[in-house]
Amino acid sequence: MRIDKWLASVNVVKRRTIASDMVKSGVVYLNGLQAKASKNVAIGDKITIEYLKGAKEYEVLQIPTTKTIPKSKKDEYVKELS
Repeated sequence: MRIDKWLASVNVVKRRTIASDMVKSGVVYLNGLQAKASKNVAIGDKITIEYLKGAKEYEVLQIPTTKTIPKSKKDEYVKELS
């Protein structure tokens, strides 16, 4: 699954357009390297997003099979590291 689609599917960001803009702006990193929107994520990957107030790091636990998941199940798909 593409990184921008994954970020929106697991409710890290609200909409896919926001996720795409973040990737284009260069604030999303996949395993320490700046990510492109077409980059696929895999289980175990580490995603870092550099917000204005500081960076947040996430670990991919699962890849969703549907377009979105319920917010109550977010913990099954993503683990917030910092």
